[in-house]
Amino acid sequence: MTDLTQASAAGLSGLYRSRSASPIEAVTAILARAEAVNPRINALTLIDADAALAAARASEARWRRGEPLSPLDGVPVSIKELVRAKGWPNSMGSQLTDKSPATEDAPAVARLREAGAILYAQNTSPEYGFKGVTDSPLHGITRNPWNLDLTPGGSSGGSGAAVAAGLGPLAIGTDGGGSVRIPSTFCGLVGLKATYGRIPAWPPSMHGDLANTGPMTRTTLDCALMLNQLSRPDPRDPFPAQPEDKDYTAGLDAGVKGLKIGLVMKFGDVFLDPEVEAGVTAAARTFADLGAVVEPIFAPPQSAEAGQIFVVHWFSALQRLLQLYPADQHERFDPGLLQQARIGEQYPVQTLVDAMVARRELSTAWNLLLTDYDLVISPTLNVLPFPVGQPFPTGPDGKPNPGWSNTALFNLTRHPAITTPAKLGASGLPIGVQIIAAHYRDDLVLRASAALEAAQARTFPVLPA
Repeated sequence: MTDLTQASAAGLSGLYRSRSASPIEAVTAILARAEAVNPRINALTLIDADAALAAARASEARWRRGEPLSPLDGVPVSIKELVRAKGWPNSMGSQLTDKSPATEDAPAVARLREAGAILYAQNTSPEYGFKGVTDSPLHGITRNPWNLDLTPGGSSGGSGAAVAAGLGPLAIGTDGGGSVRIPSTFCGLVGLKATYGRIPAWPPSMHGDLANTGPMTRTTLDCALMLNQLSRPDPRDPFPAQPEDKDYTAGLDAGVKGLKIGLVMKFGDVFLDPEVEAGVTAAARTFADLGAVVEPIFAPPQSAEAGQIFVVHWFSALQRLLQLYPADQHERFDPGLLQQARIGEQYPVQTLVDAMVARRELSTAWNLLLTDYDLVISPTLNVLPFPVGQPFPTGPDGKPNPGWSNTALFNLTRHPAITTPAKLGASGLPIGVQIIAAHYRDDLVLRASAALEAAQARTFPVLPA
């Protein structure tokens, strides 16, 4: 029998349709694997087995009647702990939060329930999703299924580790500076930060319009299937994009022939791991072999400042936590989070205004570039997965080398950006290719991801149960 824990969402849907497998069998298999594997990777904060099995029974009845709610009906999904799910604590990875069960679903969770997907577990996050690795005072360290000594990235590291380890083919993450794309890269997955507002979100993040909710999957088709559901409007979202009546799986296999693609290897004077550079170069050659016109280009010069622009926005938002909790409780925060919040508290108004102006100029520069190119591709991250316990990778000089600017840039500009795996490098670790398009061309980044996926074999970590 097919190992149901290694099947994609689309694959499970096909098995359900042919009655070769059932939602109950899939959920049972994933629950068993979670019991065996999760203690080693620490990707799940809770497992709601009884509710998942009840939902699986209802889904199986719908498939038997030939009335599934969607292609995701009966597919197990895990949800990052920063995303509200009714009946589960909205813990935010923090010792300080109220652990009472949430009384409402966030839009992404509501849309998945409406589609018949089975929400079976909650995923780990660093405290308030503040960093690009996943460990927290509440849950400890989450590990990468490719190598348990390495980080899965963050802040949606639990979601990435779960999907890579076969604990459900789909997960929901959040992305305020790369937090879907970073762990998707380190875990060998497809991760989408859609055009800002395309996926409704509520409650509003303290990070405002930097923040996005997004899908993390093993395949591009599964990512498109999730976007079909997640992009449905929700009146609670304060800044929604114009709704689209679009099937994101339509035209997914149209390829890249004739598209004009710009290749950017660096967004400034930063260290780029040679293995990452080789992987992205190979991906660029593949796009050219598929008929695209691929040209090495320079990013707009403002891109080199994206990291500092982002930091001002990010730290300024985090300082709100110092007002939300009593001062005598602040030492219970993750020390790194507390440090960032205190820095944000000290920024003068002029620094904030200057960062907002620079952000607008950056966005305009990228809008203009994307009138000349259909797509831009880059390394998603400049580095390979690095050891757990470190907040950042280290460069060749042994100093911290924060590698998140490549992703954070497009949170600032709000363009759609997807990460999709390149071929594994010499180390056997995943490498991500980031694909960017003009606003509202989420379909185009998905199409390019699907083309690269079809042109190369995909592998996933071997982590025996």
